Amino acid sequence: MKIAIATNTLAGSGKAVKLAAKLLAILTQRKIAAQIFTEKEWDDRLYVFDQVWIAGGDGTVNYFVNQYNDIKIPLCIFNGGTGNDFYSMLYGKTTTEVQVNHVLQSTPKPIDAGKCNEKYFLNGVGIGFDGAVAKGLQGVHKFGGKTSFMLSVLKHILFYKEQHYTITSAEKSVEGKFMMISIANGTRYGGGFFVAPLAKADDGLFDVILVKPLSLFKRLRYLPVIEKGKHLDLPFIDYYKTQQITIKSDLPIQSHLDGEYLESNKFDIEVLPDHFNFLF
Repeated sequence: MKIAIATNTLAGSGKAVKLAAKLLAILTQRKIAAQIFTEKEWDDRLYVFDQVWIAGGDGTVNYFVNQYNDIKIPLCIFNGGTGNDFYSMLYGKTTTEVQVNHVLQSTPKPIDAGKCNEKYFLNGVGIGFDGAVAKGLQGVHKFGGKTSFMLSVLKHILFYKEQHYTITSAEKSVEGKFMMISIANGTRYGGGFFVAPLAKADDGLFDVILVKPLSLFKRLRYLPVIEKGKHLDLPFIDYYKTQQITIKSDLPIQSHLDGEYLESNKFDIEVLPDHFNFLF
């Protein structure tokens, strides 16, 4: 067996590089061939390995799946970033050594991906308030997944103005102002906010969560409720599942894909069933 360890030198302020070195040491001790590749070395050589282990956070994983959107080699993620929501959904809380043991004995399982305006994602797309929060994080030192996210949330929660959208899918078409639009493949983002608590990354469907405009009091009141994933039955929430959705606005739409900021006036988003194979 040959294992490629793909890492990002910037992820986790150097945490990912140290993690990659630790993984290499563990595999070498077990006499398993392995090689580290930093983001500048990601090329076709990775396709000849039997597995690819990604050491980094959600940003690194997003960068990887866009670089290798057709890869079918089994993948796994090791917690090496500031935002690790997709990792947490697959692996929960564990140590590196325990995860290595588990991964080496695991059988690959198919995981859905998403495609938004030709960009790929695993966890989800957040539009509106979430997008503004992600834009606020650009170029800012990240103290930790949830801390950075909360600082940006608190900055925007007082002043964010809801935008008008046209949202179209096979299930329904709606038009109006919304505070948040989440197209989720995974259950959580933002360092632990369970925005889509019922989402499954292997059911061939997105969970769509539409949040109608909220007063300042309600924003403060219900943020902890959304964090815990207890919001789907609230009167200002519209929740359904879909395979494909289009979102348009006359103004630029602020959004994030797996935490990475993206802006456009129109988003065409589709699910790609069983697109990647993960060891978990």
